[in-house]
Amino acid sequence: MIKKRILVVSPHPDDETLGVGGTIFKYSNEGHEVNVLTISGHLPPLYTREDYEKTLEEAHKAFKILGVNKSYFLELPATMIGDIPLHELNSKICKIVNDFNPQIIFCPFPDRHLDHRLVFDSVMVATRPVGKGRNIEIVAAYETLSETHWNAPHIEPNFTPNWVIDISNSIKKKIEALKCYETQIPDFPGPRSLEAIEALAKFRGTQAGFGFGEGMHIIRMVS
Repeated sequence: MIKKRILVVSPHPDDETLGVGGTIFKYSNEGHEVNVLTISGHLPPLYTREDYEKTLEEAHKAFKILGVNKSYFLELPATMIGDIPLHELNSKICKIVNDFNPQIIFCPFPDRHLDHRLVFDSVMVATRPVGKGRNIEIVAAYETLSETHWNAPHIEPNFTPNWVIDISNSIKKKIEALKCYETQIPDFPGPRSLEAIEALAKFRGTQAGFGFGEGMHIIRMVS
């Protein structure tokens, strides 16, 4: 098997595990190199530095469980990504993409959360098929409970997966990693509760004929 370099772009700590936690473990366990780029976090002025350090600690614990090779944190304030000039955000993401030179990139679907939309737009710039971007074989967007499911139907884009990755052998690791995010994961029936996340994985899996899955929307695929 040819080993791949895979980059997961996450707007906030926990989005990567919610959206592609099972996939991260699946690929890292197979020997592929999986890196995670986290764009923003719980930083001042809306949160304290202590809030951010706590989520950072949770993220590192989750990454260790999932087998993440390397992580990057841009440390932009959550919900305030739009306050920095667009070219600066594009440049920061482009630098990571160019330095790592991944063959596969997973990014957030442009859902209800403005941060997710802005990060999606910048990833689209960073993954254009020019320069090192020509080495990218797959760009796919993942769904994130609960934001992806709260889009206004037929007014905003609805998440419709056209690729489901089998995570039947890694669903337990996904749940274990999510448990690290004690400040972010609510109890059932919270939309990001462990029960809801497992139910979604079971639903996506049965859509494709296996036990548990993670849905993706392929934006570009070349071979």
